[in-house]
Amino acid sequence: MTTLRKRAALLIAAAILVLTASVAMAEPLALPTISVGMGKVTKPGDMAVVLQIFFLMTILSLAPGLLIMTSSFTRIVVVLSFLRTAMGTQQAPSNQIVIGLSLFLTFFVMSPVWQQVNTQALQPYKEQKISQEQAIELGVAPVRKFMFSQTREKDLALFISLSKLPRPKNAADIPILTLIPAFIISELRTSFQIGFLIYIPFLVVDMVVASVLMSMGMMMLPPVMISLPFKILLFVLVDGWGLVIGSLVKSFG
Repeated sequence: MTTLRKRAALLIAAAILVLTASVAMAEPLALPTISVGMGKVTKPGDMAVVLQIFFLMTILSLAPGLLIMTSSFTRIVVVLSFLRTAMGTQQAPSNQIVIGLSLFLTFFVMSPVWQQVNTQALQPYKEQKISQEQAIELGVAPVRKFMFSQTREKDLALFISLSKLPRPKNAADIPILTLIPAFIISELRTSFQIGFLIYIPFLVVDMVVASVLMSMGMMMLPPVMISLPFKILLFVLVDGWGLVIGSLVKSFG
């Protein structure tokens, strides 16, 4: 079980390295040719290599999930969803716009990390200055540092206790399979905190409009119909997009 866990962590780390490096590279990747064939296995080591390749292909099929779950995407997309719900604009902006904006903001926030991966790991490996194992170790290090900086110790302790691992002496002893879920939980907690703060001004507008309508005897008129234009106007006047996006980006500092 320990060996399988180490191999899974190594393959996930390799997948993260490939993803981050491919985003950071300015020049296009040269795709290798792949040929598939069948033959008899004469050595046990050959079978192990085949199984590792299939396992790696399975990990790469989850590449989009690894990319968004090990970056700033989770916090950004959740906060933007909260913003749309708080304003009550239903499907404006649409899901495509929210996801697209979240992706480009993720590229903006994560670009320093991915540039480090490209400089420290991918380029030396392409120039054959370091081995594959060293490239994976050096490439995952900036991503791990980013995740550690955004992860609460309480969430790390939770998953360490759930995995029944011995107490780590330092951050390097924490496996990546434990770090990733702890990072995601911390990101969800932070995004919900920001979402709560976003809800407050719009909730005040709804309460004021509902009180005015009730005092005027218009109890049959839905307050949402009247408060929506005022919420949009308030959001535009205070430069809401600039405040929300600026606060989101600065929260990763």
